[in-house]
This record gives sequence, structure tokens and C-alpha cells, in this order.
Amino acid sequence: MTSRPVVSVYSKDGSAEVVDSLPMPAVFTAPIRDDIVHFVHTNMSKNRRQAHGVYHKAGMEHSAESWGTGRAVARIPRIGGSGTSRSGQGAFGNQCRKGRMFAPLKTYRRWHRKINLNQRRHAVASAIAASAVTPLVLARGHRVNNVPELPLVVENLNAETTKTLLKTLVGLGAGEDLKRSRQSRKVRTGQGKMRNSRYVLRKGPLVVYGDENNLVKRTARNLPGVETVNVHRLNLLQLAPGGHLGRLVIWTRDAFKALNKIFGNYRAKGIEKSGYVLNRNVMTCADLARIINSDQVQSKLRQVRSHVVLHDKQKKNPLKNRGLMHRLNPHDAVRRAAEKKAEEDRHTKRVTNAKANRKVTKKSKAERRKAFITLQEGLQASFKHAEDILLQEVREGQDVAEEESEDDE
Repeated sequence: MTSRPVVSVYSKDGSAEVVDSLPMPAVFTAPIRDDIVHFVHTNMSKNRRQAHGVYHKAGMEHSAESWGTGRAVARIPRIGGSGTSRSGQGAFGNQCRKGRMFAPLKTYRRWHRKINLNQRRHAVASAIAASAVTPLVLARGHRVNNVPELPLVVENLNAETTKTLLKTLVGLGAGEDLKRSRQSRKVRTGQGKMRNSRYVLRKGPLVVYGDENNLVKRTARNLPGVETVNVHRLNLLQLAPGGHLGRLVIWTRDAFKALNKIFGNYRAKGIEKSGYVLNRNVMTCADLARIINSDQVQSKLRQVRSHVVLHDKQKKNPLKNRGLMHRLNPHDAVRRAAEKKAEEDRHTKRVTNAKANRKVTKKSKAERRKAFITLQEGLQASFKHAEDILLQEVREGQDVAEEESEDDE
């Protein structure tokens, strides 16, 4: 969408010289609605289809009947008879050999679509507005680096020969786009190459002319990629091929001046399109964040309300949460300190008592050890004395026995 006040008109001799200026038609300020353009283009492109279908008896000219249940085979109709491989084979179904297709095409199918008139007009207005936005034109693939201005308006394109028209278009900066279209010619993919159009090529500029430039249609028809259309018969299929906005459009002066009569403006309805009013933008500035953060809006807003929902609070246990316990019982800190001090005193007393007990135990243990050692030594002495006495008695007994033996002898 563009809203410059005036547009330059360039000379027809191809020198890119500005010869005049025209006010910008209101249709170029129409909102660019890609969704409307896509919907309308999808439905309009179906209206040139021709009805076609398959033979209504194809795949159904068999003598076949289902065998029914109980024979452990599918219930598809089967060819009758015997003695041939064809007998017993399935028929009629789309999964069968020589069967019909699924949902056979019929000529009475709903091939065409009806589109609301106002919707079509909004789509054409959006496509015209998008043709003046350079990023959209570049994004569509057109080479407009040498084009002096968009929308591009030419004084006159009523040339006698194609050579003269080509020179004018090249002088206006459209030569690169013409070259792109010319070099993109290739054989169509698929079976369509065997039908009417064997070759395809990219779209080039669209020349929109008025009644004063009636020779353009004849002189431009041999330029690859170049299409022509009368300003009173603008077609969305040419303004947005494939449903993609941003077609490179070259206007003649009389066609450009006629746009306000055709589409009207925001103060008056269109004359040719009776009762049509241009679509309006819902927002003049689409930068919503900028609007919300502006001083004018922020000065009228109240402060953010903050509130606490009671049932959203987390219930805490005062036996585990010291802050909550302190609020419930301020003396809890004194109690906890006294308890801690008592625990420390108990620990100190316990350590002292254990140390004293260790001393007493050590002393008593030493006394017991001394008494045990004394007892052991006494026992050993007693045992030794007893052994000595026994040894002496044994020794004396042996002596007596020896004396008696000597006496016997």
C-alpha cells in the first residue's frame, strides 16, 4: 500500500524523462489482503475448466456376482464360468483388475465456482495496491532494479511496431524482466506438453492501457512474458498470477487517470463499479506495540492492580517454619535459646562426668591388676614350694629303696 500524493509520468521515447505528474488514485491506498486475493484466485482459476469424465460403464461391463459368505474368500463380485483363468477373478471394484476407478469422474460435477462480486472487487483493489509496493514486486521475482518508480506510468505506448514498444520498455528499466521471461522458456512437464501448450515461461510485465492506446494489444502480443489488459477489464488472474501479489504493472496515462472513476475513492463511490466502496484499513498504524506504549495511551491508563487471593497462599507448618512460629509465639526464640543452652550444659556435664569416671575406672583397674599380679606371684611361689617338697620326698624315697636293695644282697 502506497500513499504518495503524486506519481511521475515518463516519456514514451524510452529516455526515462518525466513529462508530467498525476495524483495517486485512491485504489493504491487500499489494504493489501492476501487472504482475500488467495481465496478469490483459487475459485476464479476453476472457472476455466472444462467438464471431463470417464465412460459411465467402464469397469462395470462384466458378468460377475459375489459368492457370498462361507467360502473363506472376499465378498467382492467374481467372474462366473469355469475352464478359464478369468473365471473366479474379482470384478467391478477399484482394487480389481479391469475394475472401475474409485468415484468415477462425472461431467455433472460442480466444476465452476461462484464468487461474491464485492469480494472480487476487493481482491482486484488489493492486487493493484500491491503492484506499487517494491518489496512485494521484488519478492515475486520481477527484476525492477532499473525501474525509476513504482507504480510506473508512461505517457503513451501506442506504438506502430513491436520494435518501438520494446525500445520504450527497455528504456523504462523493464529490460531485465523481459530477459528473465525470455530465458525461462522450457518444455512443460507432464503430459501437457503433448496438448496445446508445449512450452511455459515466467510472467513478465503487465501493460494496462486505456482506450487511447488501442495498438498496444497488437504490438505487445509477440513479446515473451508480456501481457496486456484494458483498464476497464482488469482481471485478478493477471494482476496476481498464482495468487501471489506483486505483479510488475506498467500503466499508460489514460489508464492511470481512469482508476478513480472505476474504483472511486473514500469520499465517492465508483462510477463504473456502481455502488462499490473501497475497503478500509481497520488500523491506520499496524504497530500495536507503539500505540500501546505511546504517552497518549499510557497517560489514560490506571496503575496495575495487585491483589492476593487468600486461598492461593501456601499453608505453612509453624513447627517447621521459624518465621511463622515467631509471629505466633514471640517467646519461641527465648525458649529455643534456653533449650540450646541447656543442651550445651548437659553435654559439658556429660563430658566432665565421663572424664571423672574414666579416672576412677583407671585407678580401680590398676588396683585390681596389682592384686591379681600379687596373687599370681603368691600362687606360683606356693606351687614351686610344693613341687620342691615333692621332688625332695621322691628323692628320699629312692634313696631308701636303694638301701633296702643293698641290704637284700
